[in-house]
Amino acid sequence: MARQVLRRTRSSGDLEEASVAERAIGLSLRELHDFAGARRHLRRSIQIAESIGSARLAALASISLAYVLSHFGRHRQALQLIDSALPELSGEDADHARMQRGVVAHYLCRYTDALRDYDHAIEAARRTGDALGEARARNNRGLVRAYCGGLRRADEDFSRAAELYASLGQELAVADVRWNAGISAQRAGDIPRALTMFSQADDEYRRLDVPRPQLLVNRLELLASVPLLDEARTTADRVIAEMRSSKLTHGLSESLFYRAQVALQENDLAGAASFAAEARGLFRREKRDVWEASARYLELRAAVLSGQRTRVLCTAIIKVADELESLGWRMSALEARVDAGQVALDMGDVRRAESQLAVAARSRQRGAASHRVHGWYAEALRRKLSGNVRGTASALRRGLSLLDEYRVSLGAAELRALSGAQGKALALEGLGLAVASGAASQVLSWAESWRAGALRMTPVSPPDDPRLEDAMGELRSVSGDLEAAVLAGRPSNALRQRLVRLEQRVRDLTRQASGGGVVHRPPSLSRLAGALGSSALVEFVQYDSALLAVVVVDGRASLHRLGEVEGAVREIRLLRFALHRLVTLPPDTPNRSVARASAAHAAKALGERLLAPLQRRIDGRSLVVVPTGALNGLPWAVLNRQVTVSPSATVWLRASSVAGGAGSSVLAAGPRLAAAPAEIEAISAHVPDNKVLVGAAATVSAVADAMDGARLAHVAAHGSFRVDNPLFSALELADGPLTVYDLERLHAPPSLVVLSACDTGQSAVRPGDELMGFTAALLGLGTRTLIAPVVPVPTDGTAPLMVDLHQRLASGMAPAEALAAVQRDDDLGYAAGVGFVCFGAG
Repeated sequence: MARQVLRRTRSSGDLEEASVAERAIGLSLRELHDFAGARRHLRRSIQIAESIGSARLAALASISLAYVLSHFGRHRQALQLIDSALPELSGEDADHARMQRGVVAHYLCRYTDALRDYDHAIEAARRTGDALGEARARNNRGLVRAYCGGLRRADEDFSRAAELYASLGQELAVADVRWNAGISAQRAGDIPRALTMFSQADDEYRRLDVPRPQLLVNRLELLASVPLLDEARTTADRVIAEMRSSKLTHGLSESLFYRAQVALQENDLAGAASFAAEARGLFRREKRDVWEASARYLELRAAVLSGQRTRVLCTAIIKVADELESLGWRMSALEARVDAGQVALDMGDVRRAESQLAVAARSRQRGAASHRVHGWYAEALRRKLSGNVRGTASALRRGLSLLDEYRVSLGAAELRALSGAQGKALALEGLGLAVASGAASQVLSWAESWRAGALRMTPVSPPDDPRLEDAMGELRSVSGDLEAAVLAGRPSNALRQRLVRLEQRVRDLTRQASGGGVVHRPPSLSRLAGALGSSALVEFVQYDSALLAVVVVDGRASLHRLGEVEGAVREIRLLRFALHRLVTLPPDTPNRSVARASAAHAAKALGERLLAPLQRRIDGRSLVVVPTGALNGLPWAVLNRQVTVSPSATVWLRASSVAGGAGSSVLAAGPRLAAAPAEIEAISAHVPDNKVLVGAAATVSAVADAMDGARLAHVAAHGSFRVDNPLFSALELADGPLTVYDLERLHAPPSLVVLSACDTGQSAVRPGDELMGFTAALLGLGTRTLIAPVVPVPTDGTAPLMVDLHQRLASGMAPAEALAAVQRDDDLGYAAGVGFVCFGAG
């Protein structure tokens, strides 16, 4: 429209109208994130206005140009431009200019100045009945309040702004408000609401076809805070590349900042320091003091984590903490003070350590959950300084308990599992106290306080959202199309990209579930012993580089030191490799016997390392084993013991209390597995009241519906474990993959599940020995026992073993006992038998 006006003014000579049209084009390009084009047209608008002596039009275009200059990081120049334009404006024009000055002050993190200008703009808009002006100022003021901690008042501003924009038909502006409300929710620790707001806003941006690349930075901040590290890293690298190519300095500096945060959490200290240094340089040029101080802190934290301990470093951290505190960024200041206290303590400067920790500890009583958790950690370290061991332990437990309360508010199992990383420092400090005391019961208690915490929480079903149903259905369809294209040798890149987008859509929608329920506390030793009976519990614990074991037998706990954990990791790697070779090598090849011998050698070494030192205590008892993360993926049957494996003693006790299901049974076979239908048919003779689903009948919806409330579910299919995203690990069925996300939608999972599918017992391990995969999903929902392989298993050797297993189950054997009884000596039978693990109650 503006270009049409410009063409008309060439003949009419109406330069005033031409100036207005140039400004309109500049504003439009600004919304489309073409800032270079916007700057060009706005400058032309100013030139035309000045040529005809219209100070008002020149000033209005200057105000608009100031906003664009801020996106190039030229905030000082933007402020000067506004201040020089303000005397030429009056009335509503001046009020709008004051609001724009607030925006630039906002970018500079001069929050007090920004609030003053926004307050003025709101009052002026209300006085003159300017609904649009009030909505804009309230939206901006809400965002400042969110960053300064006034979260309730921020939401009030967002609510009123959305109401005003909606009444004016401003759909794009309503979407912007939703996005800002998501930022506020994130700062309050309400991750599901933040994700919901971001998703709704993103849907609206797509519908309106308006780009918002800068908003990816806010999403990046949320991903880093959960932390969803893999996704955050990928997103950060993409955003940084986009910001560099589009020369959006403002977005680039923040993207580098969050990329540094991700690198720190992944222990990439050199990368963290490099990203933070580049971000700090950009923030300095942009005159954004609080961001510059925050980036400086990330550099200093990288130095702390690398082991540096100097007085200069300690002083620098305290200086940046003071600066962050004065600028209103309390969480970063709190973290910096804890680091300063620890550095001072390591250097023997107790007075300085006490001073910094005491200031940080004040945060334990107020603020967002993350602030209070960190505050309790600081208080624990402060109490430790005075030798108050009991008080230290109490503060650490308060922090972990508070973290549990926060985590249970998250509905998605993925978010619950990953947010456990925030308790690492508290749990390790408590575990250190227990190990130093030498008390086995205390080591067990501290290991359980953090281990697999997400599985101690009441499960929450994904949101009942038609969009999620559609996305999952489309995901299965595209997955099938992709597989067909690959098998036929057709181009598949477009399908792969579509599949990636659909997977992200499913993740985003699932994460919006609100949480609730209870957190099951770790059991007392006496309660655990009562449930064990004659069995022995062996809980493995990693502390620093050492592997420990707590054994509970007949109500008494003992602590055992098993050497360096790295040795066990190496032997497990060799064992898994040998078993994989045993399955994949052709029969009657010399290498097959070598693989069998290698597997036997690794198994013997693991037995001597893990169980031989415990022999006096465990004797010939059946075992309940709780592995630490380093032992995940060990096929425990190679140790020639009846073993039940559980993510934690708490989860085992809860699974043991689940009554056996009284429903029917479902037996299903997936496609492209020749032996699967025969396996199901043979098993059906030993499983009463069964529903058999094979061929085209074995669809995802049919199998999932039959599993809901079933007594037993047995699925024979091709299985896959997704290292990149364990929740998309899948069983291949007639119409596509049945994923972990599908299982999470079950209302009443089967009491006993047998997955005759490669790798489906594998789990990804996250901090806190949090598991992600089929095992965690089923045990978390309430399945009593899962039998599944943690390695690839041979088709020919697996079917007979499964039939034998069900025969023994039908005779009344417990699952763990039945699995131990079906082990075989021939190569394929051995590879199949030892690959399966009994999880849960056993």
